[in-house]
Amino acid sequence: MAPTFELATFTVREGEADSLVAERTQMIAALGRAFPGVLGGWLARRDDGSWVDVILWASREEAEQAARHVNEVPEAKAWFRHIAESHGLQHLDVAHEELFELRRVLPDGVRHPAQ
Repeated sequence: MAPTFELATFTVREGEADSLVAERTQMIAALGRAFPGVLGGWLARRDDGSWVDVILWASREEAEQAARHVNEVPEAKAWFRHIAESHGLQHLDVAHEELFELRRVLPDGVRHPAQ
């Protein structure tokens, strides 16, 4: 079973971007409790103002199972209220991976290990 990326693209309701980001940690934690196959998540804003939610799953099967039942997770359902329009959901199987130590560059310009 290959890890699988789930990509959800969408727009956010006017004035709700800050709430979308603020509630993200709680929503991802709830997904992890409901679906143990979730490995990580990223939320990115595109140049055109739309958003991409990227979730890494242990397998496609776990990703698809979660997609079918995500509305049963109250924190996820609440988070979805910020979405104005969905532009689709994709699952991408990882064909090759190369992992590096995650480091973040903080405002002091120094690279720090991720915590």
